[in-house]
Amino acid sequence: MAPTARLAAALIVIVGLALAGGSRGASAANDELVIGLSQFPSTFHPNIDPMMAKTYILGMTRRPLTAYDKDWGLVCMLCVELPTVENGLAVPETTPDGKRGVAVTFTIPEEAVWGDGEPITTEDVIFTWQIGRHPKSGVGNAEFYRSLYSIDAHDSKTFTLHFDKLTFDYNAIALSLVPEHLDRAKFADPQEYKHRTTFDTDTANAGLYFGPYLIADVVSGSHVVLEPNPKWWGAKPRFKRIMVRVVENTAALEANLLSGAIDMIAGEVGIAIDQALAFEKRHGQRFDIRYKPGLIYEHIDLNLDNPILADKRVRKALVFALDREAISRQLFEGRQPVAHSNVNPLDWVFAEEGLRYAYDPGRADRLLDEAGWSTMLDGVRHNADGAPLRFEIMTTAGNRTRELVEQVLQSQWKARGIDVRIRNEPARVFFGKTVTERRFGAMAMFAWISSPESVPRTTLHSAHIPMSENNYGGQNYTGFKNAEVDSLVERIEVELDRETRRGLWHRLQEIYVDELPVIPLYFRANAFVLPRWLAGVEPTGHQYPTTLWVETWRTAP
Repeated sequence: MAPTARLAAALIVIVGLALAGGSRGASAANDELVIGLSQFPSTFHPNIDPMMAKTYILGMTRRPLTAYDKDWGLVCMLCVELPTVENGLAVPETTPDGKRGVAVTFTIPEEAVWGDGEPITTEDVIFTWQIGRHPKSGVGNAEFYRSLYSIDAHDSKTFTLHFDKLTFDYNAIALSLVPEHLDRAKFADPQEYKHRTTFDTDTANAGLYFGPYLIADVVSGSHVVLEPNPKWWGAKPRFKRIMVRVVENTAALEANLLSGAIDMIAGEVGIAIDQALAFEKRHGQRFDIRYKPGLIYEHIDLNLDNPILADKRVRKALVFALDREAISRQLFEGRQPVAHSNVNPLDWVFAEEGLRYAYDPGRADRLLDEAGWSTMLDGVRHNADGAPLRFEIMTTAGNRTRELVEQVLQSQWKARGIDVRIRNEPARVFFGKTVTERRFGAMAMFAWISSPESVPRTTLHSAHIPMSENNYGGQNYTGFKNAEVDSLVERIEVELDRETRRGLWHRLQEIYVDELPVIPLYFRANAFVLPRWLAGVEPTGHQYPTTLWVETWRTAP
């Protein structure tokens, strides 16, 4: 080991021991639980800047109207009964302008209150909708709020949502409420709302939460402390205190676990599978280690405004130049299959047949030559103007697996004369500004986590490209524009016949694979590293985290 490597390893151990303050044993008689995460949220507002680290923490403090459970079934979370056409709580209707819409009626539990004792009411629903509909609020999933054109408040707890289209998932309403009594004044200037919301100016305010736990303390970049919510109306949570400790370097995160500074590493935002496999070989007898394949798509967003990447031949060459099967086999023991599109084989709409990009360096070379990058100077391709074929790739700093994958990609591209430079950032910066405001010049590597049959409107539809005009509220970070894809997304949403919808999904994947707005890498499996004394943690394999059921977590018998 080189001196610098020995020094780095020593520093990791020192950090782990410093954070530990001695072994925690059985986690302070199991009254406390310390969870390790590798990312810190860029914001605590539930509807701004999608980020799993935030979703994971807020899962212990809040509930959406509906969610998918561990069996991938849709369930009520902040409603008395799941609306369906069959039970009459969802009624197809014609909208005022003649469209085929649907009216969906929900009732909030009578006992549901915010952590400060204020009732959760239809006023909060309407206020959340008003925020989402404003083009300057910076809230994501603008299409949901646009389609929700009217709300009828029947009383303080019951309301009907009117949508201007009848979708196949009409009752999957992942609405995360914002407290009207705390944030109404903050929304006076919608353009500045995302910087002034109580979720970030007074994060420990009990009135923001209504789950089993409240956020009691936050130290930015370091940790979040949660304590039981005395106003919670559901099953009483087992732990008197939960701390989420953030260690962005995943090797240091592992060291913290071994030293006793943390009790577990969250599968949703923790260590990658290669690190977990190696950890299990050394320390598996001490921990309960579970691997959950899921709808987690690791990929590289390409900025299609980059004139080089605007050429589809270059995009295809970048993929043909990669031996992704070797990456999956050598780094992940084959447990993370190569992704050929954005749809996971676990999802029923996955297209078995279609274009695949096998490792083909000769074809990559021919495509680059055709695109005008045929002159090799000092190992780097140049065009006729003497410009080098050079890109920058970015991801979350401190994530050991992503940084290793970057190096492998860099090496394989270099063999084809493509010069790729690495520049990474802390997750809260990378997701808070660089990705969400499309500040990356060429490549941004991260993962999308979705629910079953999740229509990729916000990531592929041309109406959802983040820009200053919409206060960077979209998620189409590549800037992808394709009229047929726009049409397919819109048709899939409202197609109720499964077989017809399957065909539309297959055509969407066909275009996606041909156009390559992103470089597909692999579908992730999450590694949950849990103490053997902890029971009740049930990995879901999709975007709804285990923490939505934190009240079931308990000490193992």
